[in-house]
Amino acid sequence: MTAQQWTLALVVASFALYIGIAIRSRASTTKEFYVAGTGVSPLANGMATAADWMSAASFLGMAGLISFMGYDGSVYLMGWTGGYVLLALLLAPYLRKFGAFTVPDFVGDRYYSQTARIVAVVCAIFISFTYVAGQMRGVGIVFGRFLEVDIDVGVYIGMAVVFFYAVLGGMKGITYTQVAQYCVLIFAYLVPAIFLSIMVTGNPIPQLGLGGVDLASGTPLLERLNGLNTELGFTEYTSGTKSMLDVFFITTALMVGTAGLPHVIIRFYTVPRVRDARVSVGWALVFIALLYTTAPAIAVFARTNLINSISETPYSEVPEWFTTWEDTGLLRFEDLNGDGRIQFVGPNSPMENELTVDNDIIVLANPEIAELPNWVIGLVAAGGLAAALSTAAGLLLVVSS
Repeated sequence: MTAQQWTLALVVASFALYIGIAIRSRASTTKEFYVAGTGVSPLANGMATAADWMSAASFLGMAGLISFMGYDGSVYLMGWTGGYVLLALLLAPYLRKFGAFTVPDFVGDRYYSQTARIVAVVCAIFISFTYVAGQMRGVGIVFGRFLEVDIDVGVYIGMAVVFFYAVLGGMKGITYTQVAQYCVLIFAYLVPAIFLSIMVTGNPIPQLGLGGVDLASGTPLLERLNGLNTELGFTEYTSGTKSMLDVFFITTALMVGTAGLPHVIIRFYTVPRVRDARVSVGWALVFIALLYTTAPAIAVFARTNLINSISETPYSEVPEWFTTWEDTGLLRFEDLNGDGRIQFVGPNSPMENELTVDNDIIVLANPEIAELPNWVIGLVAAGGLAAALSTAAGLLLVVSS
């Protein structure tokens, strides 16, 4: 089967799974619609929270940012993870203890103010619509590349699926759908990472492979990537350019911002007791850590493979994945010097850079660049959709409340 056939099969199967779960666990009361009847187990809620938290930004964007920014990209890893810790320590247990159904209810009752409630509603809706736009971009990228449909059509398909199971199942249906989506997305993230770690370093554990030895050169992998970067005019991959003050304030801003995401906050209303909210926070942190500790390894593997695959390659000899991604507009080559070769260089190079790569395609293109089996390519596409749809469903529920 081709990569497109595998993608279609896995995407259709996953969509059928999500819709089937939503139908089976559809809400029958108001309490089930908004807070899943407060009967979700801490383990299931932790898994659903992880899926809700790890949006397309985490699945598609984070490894891409780290791949192109190097050490400086780790600020996003720290900020988003720290934001969850902030949420876990200062918000989750107390929100559950208060017993409100929605964040605006909590704000209005806590401050005895209808005005505060209205402000909370406006903020929640604004955040939700802004955030859901990013998720739908991820859906559009996957559909546009792997199923070769227009990005707008892909967005409509994704929204239709989310709307169906969100409206039908409410929080109860969304919760168990997100459990399935977490399983899909984490499997889709780890499988290619394990493949790449074995191929590049011989170690099946990506987190350990990151600090391992590059089999091709016999040198430590990060040292090898530092050398490739400096040869091409980029700064060393492991050298940061931001000051500690910049890192501190960016991390703080990311922490505070992500701790207030409304679609994650409402997840802690769904467990039976306050203690269960704390336990589910712990489970969610474990599930999130599986992806977040793997992202830096994927970033390094991807950048190394990208440089080795296309740097100084004649454009007439580029692999098929290159031209396919070019068709999406997310990968662009402009032969500025007319030599017919791809110059992928940094600002410190005397030559001009001729290649522009969108950060969001790194995770999706990685299996193709490494020539992994077609089923892995399809699996990654299904995982990217799972990450985007899980967050979009939570955001739609926030808007409805």
